[in-house]
Amino acid sequence: MLPGSKSQTNRALVLGSLAEAPSVVRRPLMSRDTALMREGLRGLGCSIDGDDAEWALSPGPLSGPTEVDCGLAGTVMRFLPPVAALATGPVGFDGDPHMRQRPVGPVLEALRTLGVQVEGGSLPFTVRGGGSVRGGTVVVDASASSQFVSALLIAAARFDEGVDVRHAGKPVPSLPHIEMTVAMLREHGVEVDDASVNRWAVAPGPIKALDRTIEPDLSNAAPFLALAAVTGGEVTVRDWPRSTTQAGDALREILTLMGCSVELTGEGLRVRGGDGLAGVDLDLHDVGELTPAVAALAALAGSPSHLRGIGHIRGHETDRLAALARELGGLGADVIERADGLSFRPATLHGGVFRTYADHRMAQAGVIVGAAVDGVLVEDIATTSKTFPDFADVWAALL
Repeated sequence: MLPGSKSQTNRALVLGSLAEAPSVVRRPLMSRDTALMREGLRGLGCSIDGDDAEWALSPGPLSGPTEVDCGLAGTVMRFLPPVAALATGPVGFDGDPHMRQRPVGPVLEALRTLGVQVEGGSLPFTVRGGGSVRGGTVVVDASASSQFVSALLIAAARFDEGVDVRHAGKPVPSLPHIEMTVAMLREHGVEVDDASVNRWAVAPGPIKALDRTIEPDLSNAAPFLALAAVTGGEVTVRDWPRSTTQAGDALREILTLMGCSVELTGEGLRVRGGDGLAGVDLDLHDVGELTPAVAALAALAGSPSHLRGIGHIRGHETDRLAALARELGGLGADVIERADGLSFRPATLHGGVFRTYADHRMAQAGVIVGAAVDGVLVEDIATTSKTFPDFADVWAALL
């Protein structure tokens, strides 16, 4: 069974902490990212208690002073500053050394436009909350991350005037994540107008309490489904939702295009590998988090592949395009790194060390190649604990 969705868990934590009454989150993801979000919200005055299966959330008066450790969690760095703006007192933010290179400036500048006092434009920075936020209209360039939009929407119902977010710039990547934010806000009774392209307006009002069960993390299914693809075997991922806003649902179409048999059954999603992997020409702009797994499959395919529209993943846990080109190329892949993607031609891969750069998706890409090629050593598999603490044991059991 897959762990819970990180994206849903962290959004549920924020919404439950801002709600008008206590709520429950069932089957949450237990990982470093969600632990950092939980501790950040606790530091701001929220009560979050429970075990691996269920958390009880009780909103409390938001206050500082406190310090938020963002680790390598983009959702913590970007979602909690608007929450901190509703607190009284200073709230400092910092994280792992690499996190200081990841962009957050557009969120902080937007908060300033909405009347919030913010010191700094990147980690470390401080939000000096005044207990309320005026809100209003703000223009943001979210071409580097959809989280810039989600961050401004998720707490906006608590702003005096709500918020009207307008994107100006290149297309927003990973739109399914904004759709997830909007859907979850509406489930909490928040009014959201997203009828116009590149505009999202949240009306002020209460955030209703909601008991929620978290979906399995579909992006974390990628290496397991890929295992079927590279071995010609069969893997079933239990409890795959019939309808979801998760980007990982795109794996069904991608694996079909690569030659697999894909079927959604009453038990879950079943994938059977074919006689070989076919190359693909894909725009992964909206589902960029799947790129490492798809790139690993493309490196093993029997025909050329082109993965496009993913220049924004250079700003993820590491520069994923450069890292994938370097590590897959080091194992013999015929790969060309482009400004916004990767191109592959068929090649025979060999063993070697696959470095992970403290990036959980890089580690997952490495094990996919290792399932098909002898002698691949994936460095620091423990980095998968960011979103899947038991990944190594589950993977070893399958092999």
